[in-house]
Amino acid sequence: MPEKSSINIPGVPASEPASLDEPTTPREPLPPKPDQRGPEAVSPTGSPTGAPATSRAQSGQYLTTAQGLRLRDTDHSLKAGSRGPILLQDHHLREKITHFDHERIPERVVHARGAGAHGVFRSYGTAANITRAGFLAKDVETPVFVRFSTVLGSRGSADTVRDTRGFSTKFYTDEGTYDLVGNNIPVFFVQDGIKFPDIVHAAKPHPDREIPQAQSAHDTFWDFVSLHTEAQAHTMWNMSDRGIPRSYRTMEGFGVHTFRFVNAEGRTTLVKFHWKPKQGVHSLVWEEAQIINGMDPDFHRRDLADAIEAGAYPEWELGVQTFPDTEDQMFEGIDLLDPTKFVPEELAPVQPIGLMTLNANPTNFFAETEQVAFHPGHLVPGIDVTNDPLLQVRLFSYLDTQISRLGGPNFGQIPINRPQAPVNDMLRDGMHQQAVHGGVAPYRPNSLDGGCPFLAGQDMGSFIDVPEELAASIKERRNPASFDDHYSQAGLFFRSLSPVEQDHVIQAYTFELGKCYEKSIRERQLAALANVDAGLCAAVAKGLGLPAPAATEQVPESEPSPALSQVGKTWPVAGRIVGILADEGSDLAAVNAARKALDAEGIVPLVIAPAAGFLGSENDGGVPVQRTYLTARSTEFDAVIVAAAAAPAPDAAPGLDAKAAAPGGALDPRAVLLLTEAFRHAKAIASLDSSAAALKAAGIPQDAPGIVSGKEVEALITELTGLLEAHRVWERFPAASA
Repeated sequence: MPEKSSINIPGVPASEPASLDEPTTPREPLPPKPDQRGPEAVSPTGSPTGAPATSRAQSGQYLTTAQGLRLRDTDHSLKAGSRGPILLQDHHLREKITHFDHERIPERVVHARGAGAHGVFRSYGTAANITRAGFLAKDVETPVFVRFSTVLGSRGSADTVRDTRGFSTKFYTDEGTYDLVGNNIPVFFVQDGIKFPDIVHAAKPHPDREIPQAQSAHDTFWDFVSLHTEAQAHTMWNMSDRGIPRSYRTMEGFGVHTFRFVNAEGRTTLVKFHWKPKQGVHSLVWEEAQIINGMDPDFHRRDLADAIEAGAYPEWELGVQTFPDTEDQMFEGIDLLDPTKFVPEELAPVQPIGLMTLNANPTNFFAETEQVAFHPGHLVPGIDVTNDPLLQVRLFSYLDTQISRLGGPNFGQIPINRPQAPVNDMLRDGMHQQAVHGGVAPYRPNSLDGGCPFLAGQDMGSFIDVPEELAASIKERRNPASFDDHYSQAGLFFRSLSPVEQDHVIQAYTFELGKCYEKSIRERQLAALANVDAGLCAAVAKGLGLPAPAATEQVPESEPSPALSQVGKTWPVAGRIVGILADEGSDLAAVNAARKALDAEGIVPLVIAPAAGFLGSENDGGVPVQRTYLTARSTEFDAVIVAAAAAPAPDAAPGLDAKAAAPGGALDPRAVLLLTEAFRHAKAIASLDSSAAALKAAGIPQDAPGIVSGKEVEALITELTGLLEAHRVWERFPAASA
């Protein structure tokens, strides 16, 4: 037998290889894969059980009913004779079908499409002087579960749509569960939560046709945001590359709102939360995103799970911007209670306070990722809310939502939601109650249960609502005047981008507005853009074939914030994916050397060949194949190595694979497509000297930026990794707006 490759290629479906024949010898269920972990096995009231996390999994060698009755047959209903009617007494049939009929629960109205992972958060202790939250003390490690999501689409929608992404983290602290429920964009569409139903109804599919799914490129969305102009800042972020992240693990996260830290002495500090990915913030280009939606609509959730399985654990630093807790709650002219505003990092640097590492995939998607319930009101001592009007409504809405989705008020007892701190709440009964409460007096005060439970003082770790003096006021429905500026931050964001990123914004607006039927909506949004940036407005108007209107408001210009651009920095390459084009004529020793060199850098190498299986002899240094010309597409890879002449494969015919639509050349048309797409999307391409003809045949100039070649594998991989550090070969995009 050949020696097992030490390179970990993700995608293994089970913890043991499947046998060719159906197994018939009874055995215990397979354990989870090494990359999987379930919720901690605590009781419904947060008490440690000492049981392993796998104790909730089904066990035993034999199939049973839900009540533990062993079954002899589950393939045939109980009938009156082999051709007769099915009998009503078939209790197994009824249980099996009834449970199947009730498998689905209501999906989330927003954030329905998601992916999750387990991990750990380690605090640096740098926030200990401004908050008494125990999990932020030095070197404290806290288990976490994170759920990433898109906002608009249904559970069955695609991953790489242009949309805001959810970034929500559940910290299982020993002082109670803390939920940081955020997005990948630091500003929101609306300032007051009473408008949240409006923006969601506008952004969702049109109610008459239920299309388009998971898209903002339609009339109702642009009708709303062009009329409700406080949405312009968030829309600008969405139209940028931030709206189509490369992966969840290269996506920034924000708490959106301003929160209040309280330290041990009771002093308060206002803060904004930031998650900074250690691999940097990277995005797709629009054509890539569109191709991926057809080729692999699970792209983001697959990428997250595969990275964890491959051992390339995603990491983010949690940081805070801090502000004095002044009476007006303003900072440098920015109202900190306005959720449509962000504070540039140049004015208030992000101070790192801890590191989060995601190191395990869920054991069961439904039980964990689908049933996890977040709520911004899940707080711990030392962290409190502010009067942000959007946050105030969320404090009501999230609890209400979980009761509807998860069948009642006991959703916190679902294993993924169980606190890992003692629960003694005097809440009783209700749907899906799993705890068995003792005592006879679930009320306070009482003497029948010995007075239990007792109230805790501040010195015993209790939560203290920050006493806040409220000015004399009038009950009214209006915003403060400081909320009135709807355009300056949209302009600040646009002018902070590099020229190539600005081009992408222009094209996104032009594409999205070009999909609107009503000319008046396009004209109205152009009027809003005129107040944001004249150059942006003119470029979009030209693409729409409409005149560019003049600005109607005098909007103050702010200094650009270079921190907002994704271009011009370098980042670690671990977890990146490189495709290696190879065939039987390749130098297989060089291919294996490239695979090992990439693996040593933490990069996942995937070999692409004409057919599956092995190149060369499986028993004698052969190369395992992970993708074929039929199954591969350039969008899966961050860079490509050409190690083959890539002659046409036997299935290079349009009737077998439509991607092979131009047969007859020296190269397989699928290989040409892969290379030309990678070049067009500004990805690094390397070739062994013997494969230079393949690049030439694909029309790729060898002297173009980001094209490297050579005979020495180690030097070639060093050059390639250097290019990968910048994510893309940005020089290959001539900026039209420069």
